[in-house]
Amino acid sequence: MQNGFPPSPGSRELKVGVVGCGVMGRGIVQIAALAGATVYLVDSREGASQAAREELRATFAKLVEKGKLDAAAAADAGERLVACKGLDELAPCHVVVEAIVEDLEAKKSLFGTLEGIVGSEAILASNTSSLSVTAIAAGLQHPDRVAGFHFFNPVPLMKIVEVIGGFLTRPEITEYMLALGRQWGHTAVLAKDTPGFIVNHAGRGYGTEGLRLLAEGICSVPALDAILRDTAGFRLGPCELLDLTGLDVSHPVMESIYRQYYEEPRFRPQVLTRQMLTAGALGRKVGRGFYRYGADGKKEAVAEPAQATLLPSSVWLSQERPELAERIAVLVSAAGVQLESSALPSDHALCIVTPLGEDATTCCVREGLDASRTVAVESLLDLSRRRVVMTNPATSAETVAMACGLLGAAGVPVSVIRDSAGLVTQRVVAHIVNIACEIAQQQIADPQDIDRAVVLGLGYPVGPLAWGDQLGAMTVLAILKNLEQQTGDTRYRPSPWLQRRAMLGLSLHHKEI
Repeated sequence: MQNGFPPSPGSRELKVGVVGCGVMGRGIVQIAALAGATVYLVDSREGASQAAREELRATFAKLVEKGKLDAAAAADAGERLVACKGLDELAPCHVVVEAIVEDLEAKKSLFGTLEGIVGSEAILASNTSSLSVTAIAAGLQHPDRVAGFHFFNPVPLMKIVEVIGGFLTRPEITEYMLALGRQWGHTAVLAKDTPGFIVNHAGRGYGTEGLRLLAEGICSVPALDAILRDTAGFRLGPCELLDLTGLDVSHPVMESIYRQYYEEPRFRPQVLTRQMLTAGALGRKVGRGFYRYGADGKKEAVAEPAQATLLPSSVWLSQERPELAERIAVLVSAAGVQLESSALPSDHALCIVTPLGEDATTCCVREGLDASRTVAVESLLDLSRRRVVMTNPATSAETVAMACGLLGAAGVPVSVIRDSAGLVTQRVVAHIVNIACEIAQQQIADPQDIDRAVVLGLGYPVGPLAWGDQLGAMTVLAILKNLEQQTGDTRYRPSPWLQRRAMLGLSLHHKEI
């Protein structure tokens, strides 16, 4: 910065303005003050900035009581909070972060006003989650000093911030904001100014693919959530997550990113959430969404279907994918059921196929099996917490009961789904990995930063690119190619980043020179 202005991110001379004293704004104020900055609070609501100042001081006191903050540090941070009555009082600030309503014209108007108040070298940062930083900066006298500074709620606990440079933003501005984010105790990642940036872009795969499965009638809402929690390790199923966020927030984001990407099929929303939004079934905040909630906000319990106990006399396993068949063979042996070793099944055997990106019908027909005695089993991911049986249209009820009895013999719950290319977990995880690969392909963010941002911002069990490496890039590629072929839907077309690294045997984190 010219003449050393603003001060270094760690300087106690740094003055930061935060406009908007809602939950996000207060969170940003908290981490900035605790890092040593003097923070000026402004809100359009009368008395809101003073109330936020007192609330934050109370928060610091509670942290001291819990042993998470030194009393002297709490007192110092409290003294560094300045409640302002208007924007004019932000004149001394070196950095101003806006955390107001997610409305483009409101943000443009605010920054236009601030340009006439703050110094020429002051940085204007937007906490926008979905709006274009370039669009926010457009029309300003100095658009080159505007950057995105996107935190996640709750700010003090979600240790990730996306720094976004607009088309005209100077590199030194984003470099400063990256350093500032790190100084405030967060992992700071750099992203291009593209719809959804990193986290909201990468997160499209989980919810939209889950909703697509529901639209196809593959399984129930509770089954979808349980399968993805237990076999893939997500903290919440997609429907639980949408209920928590609220469809008034999440559905517009889905539609916005879809439209901003000129109707890219990978991000296609589904009719269901638009209908629910119209009906006011927003989720937990109103007591009804995909689930119902009590007055205490707790989800009403959903009972698991009764577990079948019928065992087959013998099991025949497809050997088209020996590595997957072996995982099922272990479960068959543990249940004490005979495993047939012949090339073709006997007339009474339960037939199990283990597809990758295909449906049970395709596997059954290709191998010439009796469809009434054939099921597919998800065998790619975790089998310890839940097993998934996929029927085909001809599967008999007795076959389903035997498959459930076999796979649930050790007391592990079993979910039954209808025929689907890619089952549930395969297609959701492959879709997530593919979108992350495309983010890397478009150079929106560094591959390592993509994984860091997704793990910290979305709470996924592992970063999507690392997940692809764990499963094997060729395996993910096979799932996607089969999905695209079977469905005819270009949403599953593999990213060039994935295809090339799979063919060359490279990690999905590998960058070209």
